[in-house]
Amino acid sequence: MDCPDPPPAAVSRRFPDGPTSVVAARRFVRAALQGAASDLVGTAELLVSELVTNAVLHARTEVEVSVARLDGRVRVRVGDRRPGRGLVPQRLSPYAGTGQGLALVEKLASRYGADGGDAGKTVWFELWHDGPPPPSSGWETAVPPRPAEGTVTLVDVPTALEAACRQHRHVVLRELTLAASAGDLLGVAPEDLAAANDVNNVISAGVTAALEVPVPESGLRTLPLPLSPDAVPAVRALRRVLDLAEERAREERLLALPALPRGRAFQEWLFDEIAGQLTGAPPAAWTVVPREPEISSAELVPWDVGQVRASRMPTVAADEGNRIVAANGAAADLLGWGPDDLVGRRLTTLIPEHLRERHTAAFTSMLLTGRTRIVGRSVPLPALHRSGRLVPVRLYIQTQETADGRTVFVAQLVPRATTFLDGPRAPGRIREAATGEPDGGRSPGVPEAGARAAGARGGLSALDRLTLLAELGAQLNNTLDLDEGLQRAGRLLTERLADWCVVDLYTADARVDRACVVHRDPRALRPGAYEGALSEVSEESRGPLARVLRGAGPLLLTDAPQRGRAGSALDRSYVELFRELGAGSAVVAPLRARRRIFGALTLARAPGGRPFTEDDLTLVDDLVHSLALGVDNARLYQDTRSIAERLQRSLLPVLPEVEGLRLAARYAASSTTAQVGGDWYDSFVLPGGNTAVIIGDVTGHDLDAAIAMSQLRSMLRGIAVDREEPPAEVLRRLDLANHSLHREATGTCVYGLVKGPAHGPWELTHSSAGHLPPLLVTRDGRARYLDGGAGLLLGMDPDAARATAHDALPAHSTLLLYTDGLVERRDEPLDDALERLRRHAAELAHEPLDVFCDELLIGLGADSVDDIAVLAVRPTPPSSGRDREGPTGHDRDGPTEG
Repeated sequence: MDCPDPPPAAVSRRFPDGPTSVVAARRFVRAALQGAASDLVGTAELLVSELVTNAVLHARTEVEVSVARLDGRVRVRVGDRRPGRGLVPQRLSPYAGTGQGLALVEKLASRYGADGGDAGKTVWFELWHDGPPPPSSGWETAVPPRPAEGTVTLVDVPTALEAACRQHRHVVLRELTLAASAGDLLGVAPEDLAAANDVNNVISAGVTAALEVPVPESGLRTLPLPLSPDAVPAVRALRRVLDLAEERAREERLLALPALPRGRAFQEWLFDEIAGQLTGAPPAAWTVVPREPEISSAELVPWDVGQVRASRMPTVAADEGNRIVAANGAAADLLGWGPDDLVGRRLTTLIPEHLRERHTAAFTSMLLTGRTRIVGRSVPLPALHRSGRLVPVRLYIQTQETADGRTVFVAQLVPRATTFLDGPRAPGRIREAATGEPDGGRSPGVPEAGARAAGARGGLSALDRLTLLAELGAQLNNTLDLDEGLQRAGRLLTERLADWCVVDLYTADARVDRACVVHRDPRALRPGAYEGALSEVSEESRGPLARVLRGAGPLLLTDAPQRGRAGSALDRSYVELFRELGAGSAVVAPLRARRRIFGALTLARAPGGRPFTEDDLTLVDDLVHSLALGVDNARLYQDTRSIAERLQRSLLPVLPEVEGLRLAARYAASSTTAQVGGDWYDSFVLPGGNTAVIIGDVTGHDLDAAIAMSQLRSMLRGIAVDREEPPAEVLRRLDLANHSLHREATGTCVYGLVKGPAHGPWELTHSSAGHLPPLLVTRDGRARYLDGGAGLLLGMDPDAARATAHDALPAHSTLLLYTDGLVERRDEPLDDALERLRRHAAELAHEPLDVFCDELLIGLGADSVDDIAVLAVRPTPPSSGRDREGPTGHDRDGPTEG
């Protein structure tokens, strides 16, 4: 593929090292090709522009461009004086905006290549209209990089994240180099910038070459990266330059945006691994490096729209333009839309009006600063239904990278009745390996544990069988979340007994849901391709799964089900599953509990291994009994939890309408415990005209706590209305009544009365039974706690003296009553937590009351391990236009759950 030297008809010109040479080279080519076909001239201009740009950015030497016209062909050569810097074909996405020079040459040139020598290197291309191509073309003769003296091993590299970070590095370095050429160094040392460009090209070339080695489809790769030990100073210079560029990007002095937290974390890990291994440290996998919640993520593969569509959890994905790119049926049903109706709309379509402006500001801030507020955290928020009503959810957002390097924000809207005990699931439920699992099953070879299990399946001893049964029961009993328990059980079964397993369960509407698919080698599973809703068991269903769901089995399948025998949609999906995952034999067994069948377990072994036999049916029958019991218990727990939550929600009051007062309340169940507890709030107007405001917390997080809370709430209302006594006396009588209960409750409470006419002035009289003090925030942003009226908590000493405090409530101030879930955190002094609340509330002093409450939950309630109740009161004279709350000034129809 050697390109001959330019013939005498060629013209050439040398250009200095600098950005202006790019424009000058284009003009030179246009003049040299005057009279040639216009399309060839335009293509030549484009390609020479890209190649000269590469030389200016990376070679940083004088550039020589030569142009020749031969027999209807156009030949252009671009040479530099740096032979040691080889070509780096990036293979970046069409969206990259950088690194496309060589890719454009490949796509547009009729023939291309590169030559090298001691004095420099030359990249060339030819263009013509007709005729067969020459026998060879490509970069085969490109200048090889200098042999490295060492190799860095990058373990568990997420390919999509790596591509995004590599793309971002090139964009930033390109902009810094062009700025430096124009005389603006932006604080970057010239020698650091030169070293950073050089070593970045070496790293990119090494990673690109390693990624071209074919391996089974996987989101994680272990990559060898040849580097010389003397590259460490250059890598440190690259890190300094990128850190400075991040600062400049946050100052909006660059066109490039800052990297998001996960990208920054990956880049730090990459540089740590290179510098560490070149100085003798052992490799550390990306997947085992501890990270912050906003950085840690369960996505191990490039994002795919199928993950969202297959997820059973309400899931919506948005791009960097804040537009919805995917939504599944569960999210659409939850919010009153069709999935296709949501795609293309702004994400603000699903956000209540009073939060839209703040969402837009926060999203813009995230892109401009690279700092996130709620990514990776479980945040209680209201979502907007299509009808206009608010839907209480916990929002869980994770970032994912597409295969071409873009970022997608995947949001799960977890309804109150289905909040996960162990945190929300990633779309498609692709989980990181548990601690201690070798490589997480993600290294190129088969995991050792899986290999040992495969060799042990020749037969299980009686002790092994008993151990397997005990461990299977433990996998489901050790978690209250059904999905997580099934995944754990599936991993155990594929380690000990099968190559892959599937659990199918009946849904409430008699359809079938593929709840769990686990393979011994996780790379064999395409994310989101197998789990999800299936068809119902119809009269035409005659396949093995349908038979088992009707009560047959366990069934031994010596061959995979045949496609020609599939009589229904359920049968066809089952055949397709076997075809994609492969099976030489299988056992299908029903899951029975309480005299009914609610699902099926499929265990399969790959062809070539020991097949299942009749002898295995007894063991599988025992296994499904244990599995069915665990599934049934988990479902019963979820049903009980849902009933308890509905009970508690029904006890939350409708706030009164009071002239001159605005009221708003929020309740959010814990993100980690059962969704029921003793937190409560109440407000009502007494016969004398005063407004009662109450917040309380009964000890416990179970149904008993909710029942005790309902009893105290009812008794307090009755006592307060009966005599309209001072708050201290009301709490004293409530404590006496509490001691009369069969099982008296222990808890805290604040009972207060807001007094004053509609136009003010207003006064709060209150008494506290061991509860955290109310917070008063004035309109000018001053905030203080109302510490008066403190006394013993309820259930301790009904005869203890209690005090009543009196405090003025200025117009447009905000009185905040709250439970400890809003502030208390492990290993943090309470005084620090209260100070954080005081500062945060003071910053929100001017916000409408709904925004005030929701922002408190966003800022302080994320990942709370306790329930949260909030009641806010704002005195607002009717004639005042200074505090317009909008159409949702407060919730008069019922409680709002964040």
